[in-house]
Amino acid sequence: MNARMAFSGLAMALALAWATPAAAHCDTLDGPVVSAARAALEASDARLVLGWVTERDEPQVRAAFERAIAVRGTGTDARELADGYFFETVVRLHRAGEGAPYTGLKPAGEIEAPVAAADAALAAGAPDDVAKLLSQRLHAGLHERFEAVAARREREPADVEAGRAYARAYVDYVHYVEHVYTTAGAGMPDMPAAAHEH
Repeated sequence: MNARMAFSGLAMALALAWATPAAAHCDTLDGPVVSAARAALEASDARLVLGWVTERDEPQVRAAFERAIAVRGTGTDARELADGYFFETVVRLHRAGEGAPYTGLKPAGEIEAPVAAADAALAAGAPDDVAKLLSQRLHAGLHERFEAVAARREREPADVEAGRAYARAYVDYVHYVEHVYTTAGAGMPDMPAAAHEH
């Protein structure tokens, strides 16, 4: 049981370390940033979305919020344009706070499996399913590399090409293990204040 828990921990750390901001779903229409922005507009309360941006960007978000609120009541088309403008503003500033580029809003449903699992775990109140997903991914990666080395271990010592194939597989395997081990013992790099939510 302890080995499985440790393996799950390594998998989670590995996934976090190798994740890139582009893989996050903070720029999708059903992601947490737009959901918070939508709730703010519906409640006429900008505070509901301010946690997703840095303090430095708060005045810009508040200004965009006031403009969107003023325009939303003038008709359906105006409401859609105002909402879209506000969503884009908040997501762009959130991404900037993460140090990530803004590449536009993505349609709903464009969420990768690990992010969907992470959100589902939060909704369920337990990380068991996401730990299982990550463990399976790490287990597969480790075994693939291990088998690649093991298959090349028995070779003629003077066969240079076979030696190089073994060395490539060995380096890939060992670097994978080292990276997982190092990542599991280290915290995430410091990120801007608005990025700590994911």
